[in-house]
Amino acid sequence: MPDVEQETKSQTDLEPGYLVVCWDDPINLMDYVTHVFQKVFGWKRQKAEFHMMQVHTEGKSVLLREGLEKAEFYVHQLQKYTLHATLERDT
Repeated sequence: MPDVEQETKSQTDLEPGYLVVCWDDPINLMDYVTHVFQKVFGWKRQKAEFHMMQVHTEGKSVLLREGLEKAEFYVHQLQKYTLHATLERDT
């Protein structure tokens, strides 16, 4: 009997995931980073501040996991705001 859960997975679930990572830098202020996260991702202030503090205290934060095209889009958006963002393949 086929595995129903396997059959109902969307194509996106089967594609490799990519992580959007934001790194700490000595230039951007914490309030500015929070603002950018809110603007780019549409996050509420509390979620944006959580990730900003993770960047500040741990040196980086994994902001989200997406397919390649969406992840690239978000990395470019963050870079437009002068944040140090990179793309990593999720293993």
